[in-house]
Amino acid sequence: MKILSKNERYFTDVELILWFGSTAVILVSFLLFKSSGYISLIASLIGVTSLIFSAKANPIGPFLMIIFSLIYGDISYSFAYYGEMITYIGMTLPMSVFALIAWLKNPYEKHKAEVKINKLSSKEIVFMFVLTSAVTAVFYFILKYLNTANLFFSTVSVTTSFLAAYLTFRRSAYLCAGICRKRYCFDCTLDYGNTQR
Repeated sequence: MKILSKNERYFTDVELILWFGSTAVILVSFLLFKSSGYISLIASLIGVTSLIFSAKANPIGPFLMIIFSLIYGDISYSFAYYGEMITYIGMTLPMSVFALIAWLKNPYEKHKAEVKINKLSSKEIVFMFVLTSAVTAVFYFILKYLNTANLFFSTVSVTTSFLAAYLTFRRSAYLCAGICRKRYCFDCTLDYGNTQR
């Protein structure tokens, strides 16, 4: 059996540590609190796995986020967390579908498992913040109408979720996870895959 060298492996050591560390925290928390919600555990593991693939600009990321949104929407409904359900089913799910389509249509060169990064113009950044403000305002009143507990934090969650979904859909380098390399000709850019092509 051939052992892959560091240049041949898909995930770097840092990414593997981040992924395994995140899944370990989820599993330990599940066991410590003696939870019986295996669906919640599965959803959390899918969510963290989605993030690591999204950080690699791999279309598996948004695909897993679609699955996560469906499961988490169902969990939220069963606990009467209607604000969370609306956020994930009504916003994150469709944005993830759009992101998956956009990512599959824009591969990085010939590498289907990696998306071509898009640089946002200053006008689009302004548009993004105006749109985010509008979405936040609408969801604030929806969440307030539904008597959502912790209204402020739930509204902030909508804001950050929408920004993340928008940046994912637009294939933005602003999703930089801290793994910066000079590959996409930006000051701080992502190594979304192996640097050796």
